[in-house]
Amino acid sequence: MTPKPERQLSVMIKADEGMCKEDFLELLKLHEFPKPVLVEQPAGGGLDLHTHDFEVMALVIEGSITIDCSGTQSLYAPGQVFHLLFQQPHSERYGMTGVTYLASRKMQSID
Repeated sequence: MTPKPERQLSVMIKADEGMCKEDFLELLKLHEFPKPVLVEQPAGGGLDLHTHDFEVMALVIEGSITIDCSGTQSLYAPGQVFHLLFQQPHSERYGMTGVTYLASRKMQSID
């Protein structure tokens, strides 16, 4: 049986200010996410519809990424945070210069 996704975290960030790395690391600690890893994706690349066996919270450092969840596309640029729930179906498209982001992956606890 697949666990039902928990409610999505509410991440309030002003678009004109963005979030710095230090604040992102504090946000991860607050929500009990592990230390993030640096991810780099190629220019113009992407992934078709897929899921992950973990919850993801990530801070875009350079470039951009567009994430499509259930037909709703959201563009994330430097300083913006995206959050995906455990096994949340989505697709990804990387910007013209690719994308670099810090990603923290919280494994789902199975009780």
